[in-house]
Amino acid sequence: MRISVIGTGYLGAVHAAGMAELGFEVVGIDVDAAKVTALADGRAPFYEPELEPLLRKHVGSRLTFTTDLAAAAGSSVHFLCIGTPQRSDGPGADLTYLDAAVGSLLPHLRPGTLVVGKSTVPVGTAARIADLVEATGAELAWNPEFLREGYAVEDTLRPDRLVFGVRGGGAEVILRQVYADAIAADTPVVVTDLPTSELVKTSANAFLATKISFINAIAEICEVTGADVTTLADAIGHDARIGRKFLGAGLGFGGGCLPKDVRAFQARATELGVGDSLKFLAEVDAVNLRRRERVLALAAEALDGDVAGRRIGVLGVSFKPHSDDVRDSPALDVSRRLVELGAEVRVYDPVATESARRVAPHLEYADTLGEAVHEAEVVLHLTEWPEFRAADPAALGTQVARRQVIDGRNCLDRERWRAAGWSYVGLGVA
Repeated sequence: MRISVIGTGYLGAVHAAGMAELGFEVVGIDVDAAKVTALADGRAPFYEPELEPLLRKHVGSRLTFTTDLAAAAGSSVHFLCIGTPQRSDGPGADLTYLDAAVGSLLPHLRPGTLVVGKSTVPVGTAARIADLVEATGAELAWNPEFLREGYAVEDTLRPDRLVFGVRGGGAEVILRQVYADAIAADTPVVVTDLPTSELVKTSANAFLATKISFINAIAEICEVTGADVTTLADAIGHDARIGRKFLGAGLGFGGGCLPKDVRAFQARATELGVGDSLKFLAEVDAVNLRRRERVLALAAEALDGDVAGRRIGVLGVSFKPHSDDVRDSPALDVSRRLVELGAEVRVYDPVATESARRVAPHLEYADTLGEAVHEAEVVLHLTEWPEFRAADPAALGTQVARRQVIDGRNCLDRERWRAAGWSYVGLGVA
């Protein structure tokens, strides 16, 4: 089976490499020539553990990359992996790139082939695209992705579930052939209609965002009552109906998925005339953004009420560890705003420096953890990289001007830092 992957951004590049690892002949297609050149050389244009070895393993044999969409002709399955960012003029999803890709692909379709959407889209999008695809004699299915940045290769090869949105015909049969290895390993398969498959992804992201914002709302209560949100989360997490995952209070969520998907979901509900059903997501978004304000306030408190002219060391700039993604990164946002307030900020991140430098060249970037905290009057821990959790607070204490740390992720060993003479402040912890 020959497979084409249209769009080789984060999702598409990983999916193309994953399909090649599963034994398929794969062509990845993108309009970005620089990205295609990098991938064709076996280089990942972004940081994702395990991806580059897969590219080097298969490029030149069963995996190729090109800017020519005509290369999709002859493929049995075409995966749409096109980004759907937030619109510049509102909260809804921008489908411009997806629609352009579909329009360019249509002339290369033939009866019996299958187009598979993996992009996160507003409900109703798949049905519209299906009408266009079916007019060529091909079929359309929707197979939403559930990749976690930092674990995307694992999630592609060994997913925790597969969702097939189909209209009937042979789409399910073909998808079962594509994912035969995962299905043989007892991966659950949910076969449903197109709108349900679209809503599975947006609902999952909305639920995760709600869970994160819930514990951060509780952290706000803990901060004014002297309670400890980490212990509280441990306690309620023992309830199997609740669970402990995604109950980590801190700086909040960011990245290229949750923030824009939450907003797009609300916008689509409003378009459908049921905006009240998702009105609570506006507060989910607001709670999340308030955590950034709280870190800024804590930094000012640590510096006698004003950050202007004061040196601050920032640990982490990516939106999460094991990724160089800085899209809507809370850590990057806080760093930028501190500079706008007049602070002297020095940022260190193990892998995301270059990504951050492209969008925030005015920040000062350090090459090492020690360089970032040198002469700092307060240190902000904003991305939970293992390197930061493993750092020796006693050794770092010899390099700073004042031993003050604000743990924006509540994952440093607070007793260890306090024992080393640091003033430790977390979010919602005593």
